[in-house]
Amino acid sequence: MEIMELDLKFRELHHWHRRAMELRLNKTGIYRAQHQILMYLSKHPQSSQKQIAERFNISSAAVATSLKKLERGGYLERAVDREDNRFHQVSLTEKGQKVVEDSHEIFQRTIEETYLGLSGEELGEAMAFYEKMEENLRRICQEEQEK
Repeated sequence: MEIMELDLKFRELHHWHRRAMELRLNKTGIYRAQHQILMYLSKHPQSSQKQIAERFNISSAAVATSLKKLERGGYLERAVDREDNRFHQVSLTEKGQKVVEDSHEIFQRTIEETYLGLSGEELGEAMAFYEKMEENLRRICQEEQEK
């Protein structure tokens, strides 16, 4: 097998994994960027808009747009900090927490179905391949940053 074919298969696999997740997660009523924010807030309650923007490396304006939509949908609440009115605390509502719980179930089911039929040995081999590929990509990134 040619290495270019293998790389194409790797990228196709990533595409289909992402597509399957999106199709299932879209049924929760929110979309990818908004979903990522809800998942982040579930692990980092009472985060600020600025913290969310920094975490996802996007502008505060982009975060503000997503937060407005999520707030209108009843998935989260924003409150102004009493000591600094420029600082907004963002937290999940019950509806937002329910989406997070449903999403965890969707992740688990999709992951299990993705690896269906693979033996423990095959899973171990796959992990070794992934780790080696990650190591190679991290090295490339480090070398490029040093140039």
